[in-house]
Amino acid sequence: MMGVDDAFALKFLGALIAIMNPLGGLPLFLALTAGLGAQAQRGIALQVVLCIAAIGAVAAMAGTPILAFFGIGIHDLQVAGGLMVLKIAFDMLAGTPGDAPASPDGAAGGVAFYPLAFPMLMGPGAITTMIIFAGRAQHRGADWAACVVAFGAALLCVAVVLLLGARFGALLSDTARVIMTRVMGLILAAIAVQMVVDGLRALLPGLG
Repeated sequence: MMGVDDAFALKFLGALIAIMNPLGGLPLFLALTAGLGAQAQRGIALQVVLCIAAIGAVAAMAGTPILAFFGIGIHDLQVAGGLMVLKIAFDMLAGTPGDAPASPDGAAGGVAFYPLAFPMLMGPGAITTMIIFAGRAQHRGADWAACVVAFGAALLCVAVVLLLGARFGALLSDTARVIMTRVMGLILAAIAVQMVVDGLRALLPGLG
């Protein structure tokens, strides 16, 4: 990659993929788009990617000043995001995913941003990673290029997983969807609790 710091790009890409975990977000995507056709699911998948790109760009360019302006720390965002995800997990376990769109023309855009793009895929951890790596790249053009390349590759991974997931979801029976939604709701609840605990430990060191 001409003009790009390969080691920096690979480190950034590895961190993003590990934290965003597209495969981990796939069950929520399938649960919230279960009533839609394959074409509508693909449309929402592309909207999710665009939302993640927008969030990542804002975080890289102005994340720290924005949080400082509102007096919000990244760990505050982590706790809030965890509680949001926990609410979604409870809805999945109860079989009432309140954020699921009723039609392709309904709340699809809202679902793409919340909860799929934020806080599930581009949550506090990914935002923090964007801010940290962008800060390291501030004074080096090669590192900025590496950030752009790595973030673009991460977006491509998310797009591939969600687009293939939409095709896989079309093959599931209604019973299989219900079972998968309940199981993934439990897993999502565990992830949400961990997000909240990690945030509280940072905010209240005595809890550690």
